[in-house]
Amino acid sequence: ALDPLSTSILMGGAAVAWQLLSPHSWLKCSLLECCNMKDTLNFSVLRMDLEQKVFGQHLAVQTVLRALGANVYSKRPKKPLVMSFHGWTGTGKSFVSRIIAENLYQLNIPRRRFVHHFSTVLHFPHASHVRLYKEQLQNWIQGNVSACPRSLFIFSEMDQMPHGLIDSILPFLGYHEEIDGVYYGKAIFLFLNNAGGDKITEIALDYWRRQKRREDIPLKELQSLMAEEIFSNTNSGFFRSQLIQKNLIDYFIPFLPLEYKHVRECVREELRLQGHIEDEDLMTEIALAMTDYPSEERLYSSKGCKTVASRVTL
Repeated sequence: ALDPLSTSILMGGAAVAWQLLSPHSWLKCSLLECCNMKDTLNFSVLRMDLEQKVFGQHLAVQTVLRALGANVYSKRPKKPLVMSFHGWTGTGKSFVSRIIAENLYQLNIPRRRFVHHFSTVLHFPHASHVRLYKEQLQNWIQGNVSACPRSLFIFSEMDQMPHGLIDSILPFLGYHEEIDGVYYGKAIFLFLNNAGGDKITEIALDYWRRQKRREDIPLKELQSLMAEEIFSNTNSGFFRSQLIQKNLIDYFIPFLPLEYKHVRECVREELRLQGHIEDEDLMTEIALAMTDYPSEERLYSSKGCKTVASRVTL
């Protein structure tokens, strides 16, 4: 017979072993990276991060929050959430996708095993290899969603993606209960595009010239124009894409060009991150230097906040 201490140790060891072997146990999720089937998105923290850290993008923030809320809090979404971000470089597309990734999984740290970032330039550099890329991409998505239904896939530099490649994932984005026994409704797909940025800026500039507020720009008008623009644009990864034809992209999200006041806020935040005091003169100097479009009005920053960090460092 075992003494009480040995019995306690044995029982404790068995409990720990069970927790580690159980695919979604709290202990395994704490010690190891695991996919927790129970959604852990802290929506209030996500909202605060987007509203306090993303400048000048009210349309994007509102739409992202609405879209994520509808998908994450649905017990069994009918299809994956698919969002396409459009706008000039430096307007916040990558930043917003990172905030989503950081808040989507528990423990307030990114679950890197379940956040998959595809860089077109890095992962799909050769147009002649499209057939191979299609097979690899399908296998990667199917395998990872099988392991974790709440998988996040981010595709950047979509404007440089070989034509036809993105349509290879079309079966995973539709209204299917399951495909080969795999349920895709909890997966999230984000596409990051510079394509459409000029059209968005054109509309924003037109509103400004007519003395209308950028807050009054209707989202539906921008979404419709973006869909048409990227579908017919040969420099878009969505050129004549079936994803658009079959209406599988749930949200075309515009990122407006950043004005002087927005760039100034970016400089303020970067000063804080680098441990500097708020220098009003420096903030003004950098923001004015970066506000360069159009050449006469100098209303917007053609690079958004892209080079703010390096300018603050210098």
